[in-house]
Amino acid sequence: MDQSLLTLAQQTRTAAQKLGVLDLPKRNGALTAIAAALETNKSRIVAANQADCAAAEKAGIAPALYARLQLGESKLDAAIAGIHDLAKLGDPLGHLQIHRELDEALVLKRVTCPLGVLGIIFEARPEALIQITSLAIKSGNGVILKGGKEALQSCTVLTEIIKEALENTAVSADAVTLLTTREEIKTLLSLDKYVDLIIPRGSNSFVQYVQQNTNIPVLGHADGICHIYIDKAADLSKAIPIVVDAKTHYPAACNAIETLLVNAEVAADFLPQIALSLQAKNVELRGDAATQSIIEVKAATEEDWQTEYSDLVLAIKVVNNLEAAIAHINTYGSKHTDGIITEDQRAAQTFLNEVNAAGVYHNCSTRFADGFRYGFGAEVGISTQTLPPRGPVGLEGLVTYKYHLVGNGQIAATYTGNNAKPFTHLDL
Repeated sequence: MDQSLLTLAQQTRTAAQKLGVLDLPKRNGALTAIAAALETNKSRIVAANQADCAAAEKAGIAPALYARLQLGESKLDAAIAGIHDLAKLGDPLGHLQIHRELDEALVLKRVTCPLGVLGIIFEARPEALIQITSLAIKSGNGVILKGGKEALQSCTVLTEIIKEALENTAVSADAVTLLTTREEIKTLLSLDKYVDLIIPRGSNSFVQYVQQNTNIPVLGHADGICHIYIDKAADLSKAIPIVVDAKTHYPAACNAIETLLVNAEVAADFLPQIALSLQAKNVELRGDAATQSIIEVKAATEEDWQTEYSDLVLAIKVVNNLEAAIAHINTYGSKHTDGIITEDQRAAQTFLNEVNAAGVYHNCSTRFADGFRYGFGAEVGISTQTLPPRGPVGLEGLVTYKYHLVGNGQIAATYTGNNAKPFTHLDL
């Protein structure tokens, strides 16, 4: 085992233990200091990111990954705004979830507390480092970060700025640790004594690798195969801008749609209109036989229904009814985010109830699946697992709870046997 990384993990855990008991004003003070430092060092951050982008472009990086790698002033401003929003949110720690008298002078409390140390592994997207670190501090957790090699300069500079900002706060700079080599990932995955949760953000194969090579709990999603279904009762004037936004607003995002399902009753009217709007945005369309009989597009294959393009490519399928749309989504979807466009409230409710996804939407773009847009301040990632936390993971997904039981000499034997004393079980 890499002893230097082991030492860093021990330092992060020690710092996390101290961070977890700081009051809210001190944790918020650290967030404010980080936001100010990022604002002051914008030019330094952008320059480092431009160097990363130039190197990545020269190396032939995929367009979708390149889009995620870019950190211009607008993305940076949004990340800084996210920190300020996060500071305004309530304290996720110390919430009293259960307050119950078991018997006189024997009182049970369930209280929220930090997880401990988070291990976050992510590709590109250097602004994710800002969001994750901010969420970790607000929720009282230490964090060990490993960004992709393509974002090394950006992540290094961001971490330096954040750690410098923390030097003048109550939060130890050791609560934030950056790993810089691929070899360190294997060691990180073995540190179950020091790391409480791993959140991988990357390709399907990488997430599976992480899940198969660690005893640490893993939270995350592998694919973002999102759908929109155009129902027979859809208002097409709403549907067109929603679909265009969901595909083209940021095609590299995991909440962009990859498949469009269209009810057969409106296909002849809707498909020519949406094709015109999408092709104006340079979207390559692929369709099943029914789609091809209405508009001129490439043939879609079975592989298209299970592909996350992360690019300006969209697969289209004509379906006979709502049930067929739901069946397709539940077969090929990744349980991320799926939407229906309809004016039929009963159809909408059926879709919302029966589609198995972390996010199910009615008459709006799937691009709203985001911690910042949900008012979480930011997110550490999106979870597509069924167990909570699910969907965009903000503060509430980074805390657990403890049971506090306070008595006055009681013993369990008093409450067992033939003459057992009964519990009062009175909620206070």
